[in-house]
Amino acid sequence: MNPISAPRGTQDIVPPESADWNRLEAECRDIAHRFGYGEIRTPMFEATELFERGVGETTDIVEKEMYTFRDKADRSMTLRPELTAGTVRALLQHNLLAQGPQRLYYIGPFFRYERPQAGRYRQANQFGVECFGDAGAEADVEVIQIAARLIARYGIDDAVLHLNSVGDATCRPRYREALLAHFRPHLAELSDDSQRRLERNPLRILDSKDARDAPFVRDAPTFIDLLCEPCRAHFDALRGYLDGLEIAYVVNPRLVRGLDYYTRTVFEFTSAALGAQSTVCGGGRYDGLVAALGGPPTPGVGFGLGLERFLMMVRAVAGDRPPLRRGLQAIALGEGALARLVPIVSALRERWTQPTFADWQDRKLTAHFKVADRNAARWALILGDQELEANEFVLRDLDVRTDRRLPLASSAAEVARVVVEATT
Repeated sequence: MNPISAPRGTQDIVPPESADWNRLEAECRDIAHRFGYGEIRTPMFEATELFERGVGETTDIVEKEMYTFRDKADRSMTLRPELTAGTVRALLQHNLLAQGPQRLYYIGPFFRYERPQAGRYRQANQFGVECFGDAGAEADVEVIQIAARLIARYGIDDAVLHLNSVGDATCRPRYREALLAHFRPHLAELSDDSQRRLERNPLRILDSKDARDAPFVRDAPTFIDLLCEPCRAHFDALRGYLDGLEIAYVVNPRLVRGLDYYTRTVFEFTSAALGAQSTVCGGGRYDGLVAALGGPPTPGVGFGLGLERFLMMVRAVAGDRPPLRRGLQAIALGEGALARLVPIVSALRERWTQPTFADWQDRKLTAHFKVADRNAARWALILGDQELEANEFVLRDLDVRTDRRLPLASSAAEVARVVVEATT
């Protein structure tokens, strides 16, 4: 019988790599909590209509990339291709806006049917924040700061913040007409997707990655030149806050986001950590999304950060540095040592905050050390017949390869206390 493999475009995350994921998720939660954001968890599948209305029918996500299926009641359901629309749905369903502005964050998987490649999966994971109810640029800069803090914690020093404004319902129609006037004379030269989108949503052409569209996108009019006064004031206020906080940025008039719900501020952090300028995270303001999904007019701003790609960047920046050693490997040499070590390991796991690894197999000492290296243990507690006879145990520092002989007390709790004191 042939073994069953994970579906194409998915991956298993196993130790020790899962430790990197745990740390990243903990860092995301810590920063979000520092800014007063609470965690929200929404279903992994929703009614298809939610994403058609929320994300936009002319987006690549809705047109090409969604995993959509009929359930047993013949309802159209979709594995969530992003998490903002589901967050808004939950916001309205539970009437959270009645309590005032909401600051929420999430960590979880999303699903898109696209060609798998490095850092891009059909099931991927995202950290994101959403701030609802604050219309001012203060909320924009707060969201940007959360992303900047995470990037700084991981030492991605070349990250660049790109900033643009895509206007609102007042000035966007004027920009739409300017784009139509620009692209219509070149209709036959545009890609098939852009030809189809021109009359429905010409803004989508600006997000095209097709080489045939590149020269026409490059020469297209910019949104900043056509902003209405309120949108221009908002953008200027955001830039003023960023300047005051000494957060460097570049104004990128070609920056748009791939979802229809964005208004006013859009931003991306990019880095060359993977060898080419690529997006670390992106987001912006979506003041019309809550109303589009049946709620009251409510401003919102947020961002999403793909965890797989972010970890690739972190590893590229770190290079071949060995993992940070933590915890202790318990090593028993012989049956008598094994019987003494089991309660000691249990006491350590209750008393010590660092991991205690135990491999109960009958191995040679060198083989045990290989297991300790694989676990990235900092210390090894070694107990064999000689140590039992001398009523002591060996504590080896696996970083510098030095040994200490310490008394083997009759109480497992006392041995655990000695180990903790000796390793701090």
